[in-house]
Amino acid sequence: MTGPEMNAPIRKFAAALSVAAAMAGLTACAGAFDPQTDPRSPVAERVQALVDANREYPRWADFPRSTDPEPAPAQIAAQVTTLNAASGTLAAEIARIEWTATGDPVAWAQAVQARVDAVPVAPVTQNTAAEIVEFARQTRERGRAPPPIPRR
Repeated sequence: MTGPEMNAPIRKFAAALSVAAAMAGLTACAGAFDPQTDPRSPVAERVQALVDANREYPRWADFPRSTDPEPAPAQIAAQVTTLNAASGTLAAEIARIEWTATGDPVAWAQAVQARVDAVPVAPVTQNTAAEIVEFARQTRERGRAPPPIPRR
């Protein structure tokens, strides 16, 4: 066998191994859902009593009911209509935007370059990559510990 047919058994083996690992992980977690109290513990009776008393908690009846009434179908339809109208308004505004440049591209590029040149640049940002690497090397050198002092 050559080509993709050769990888099929490997994929099947990997898939089976993945399923087996997942099942092992799930069975390891199953014990967490049925914990047992250590009967030798001095508080075992109290813990078991609390567990038994609250075994049914929480119940749906214990949760507060929503005070907001469900919207009527007419109200939902009105909101959908408003959303569609807003969408149409937005589409009309987008259609009015002039998406292509109609002017001279060279003049536009020069105007942008002039705006960029008008902003002062910090001297450190003008460093070349070699200058930055040299600064990092010098900083590492200064951070190196001095040689140990002879004790004798």
